[in-house]
Amino acid sequence: MATQTTRPAAATETGGVVERIRVSVPEGGLRHDLRAVSIVWRRELIRFRTDRLRAITSLVQPFLFLFILGTGLGRLASGSLPHTANFDFKTFIYPGVLAMSVLFTAIFSAGSIVWDREFGFLREILVAPVSRASIVVGKCLGGATIATFQGIIFLCLAWFAHVPYNPVLIFSLIGMLLLLSFTLTAFGVMMAARIKQFQAFMALTQMLVFPLFFLSGALYPLNGLPAWLTVLTRLDPLTYVVQPMRHVVFSHLSLPPYVAAYINGHLAPGITWAGWVVPLWLSLGIVAVMGLGMMSVAIAEFSKTE
Repeated sequence: MATQTTRPAAATETGGVVERIRVSVPEGGLRHDLRAVSIVWRRELIRFRTDRLRAITSLVQPFLFLFILGTGLGRLASGSLPHTANFDFKTFIYPGVLAMSVLFTAIFSAGSIVWDREFGFLREILVAPVSRASIVVGKCLGGATIATFQGIIFLCLAWFAHVPYNPVLIFSLIGMLLLLSFTLTAFGVMMAARIKQFQAFMALTQMLVFPLFFLSGALYPLNGLPAWLTVLTRLDPLTYVVQPMRHVVFSHLSLPPYVAAYINGHLAPGITWAGWVVPLWLSLGIVAVMGLGMMSVAIAEFSKTE
């Protein structure tokens, strides 16, 4: 009985001589992972640069909230606000609307993962000889960069809300926007890790984005709320950025002492836990821990992806 021999997959026979073909696979390592992070990050920037309509339309909604809703709510709140020419209700909601300008961009930028999965490009990325963590980190950094850039554009409208162009104030707000953008992008990537249809991702984000915005206290003070609403606002990561941004803005305004006292006591009393005022550094630290935690979950989900 004749026996069959199995040749190695990487061997060919030419003229009776077996030749082995070497398959060269790039070595892994930190340098290759950093290069993968850079490539994914640059790809996100290129996609955003070529989509000018996206950049314009993402600023329309914050613009409407600031100038239309802010003007309308200002008329309602004018009876309770101290009368001064240096204070406008748009100044109060400006930090919240500024956070809103990065909210949609950061989360929706993570939707490119679902889009790439639908059209097969994600599979090509996942088979690359780099760690899955580098892909997730690149996505988070790319989305955070794009969202922060959107926030900087909206930051140019600060004068219309009577917010001064103070260098310390501007750089403080940019730093907070970058932190918020990273956390929100990580949240979006975490959701997109297992979603297979872009329509499902859009429906889920639409269901979550507006509650995140409205529970952050972007349009109203956080004091005097019912107990159940107070708990929800403290669970919202957006709260721990909007309130520090509002504090930084008000600390750079030139207001009479009685107006500043009214603002600190009623409009911007700060975040409290059972009466204890949460420091600004702790608020921002909570946002950073949330972002790193959600990015870790996204990495774990991508590691399970076939």
